[in-house]
Amino acid sequence: MDFIQVDIIGLSTSPSSGGAYALVLGEMDGSRRLPIIIGAFEAQAIALELEKIQPPRPMTHDLLRDTLDAVGADVTDIVIDELRDGTFFAKIRYAHNGGDGQLDARPSDAVALAVRTDAPIYVAPAVLEEAGIPTEEEGVSALATSSSSEAEDEPDPSLSKVERMEQKLEKAIEAEDYEEAATLRDQIAKLKGEQN
Repeated sequence: MDFIQVDIIGLSTSPSSGGAYALVLGEMDGSRRLPIIIGAFEAQAIALELEKIQPPRPMTHDLLRDTLDAVGADVTDIVIDELRDGTFFAKIRYAHNGGDGQLDARPSDAVALAVRTDAPIYVAPAVLEEAGIPTEEEGVSALATSSSSEAEDEPDPSLSKVERMEQKLEKAIEAEDYEEAATLRDQIAKLKGEQN
């Protein structure tokens, strides 16, 4: 299976998130964004490494990297390969003693390890198709290309509930509120599943 390479676009949170963050991954050769809700600890672990801030003692993901190094295993890449019931699944793929292996992991932990080992991050096409959020243009912020008027902010009452939610989703993407977009995406998928 061919996987799609992504890069970390950013981490975002909102005051109402209850300590959760959205890890936003973006297609390297496309315009879709993949927001994944993660915990505060994992967000901190990713942010510290991205900012090259060294804590005084090794964090859990540093320990995992050092353990893999000590046994001679090299992380080749990480793959977010499944989305089931709103939960993302990932694999840490590695090479060891001339063979290949993989470890099941939460995407947040896999990404935290990937940034520590400079391993590429991939997403299965089916996952990106189901949960990816398209932006207006490849490589351009959706916020920079949006131009909405006050009249566009009011939902059209003639639209179905799903269509109104899809409009809200578009607005969340334009505002780069990926946490809200992820929530709306999941609600829309649930409603569409109930209709089928």
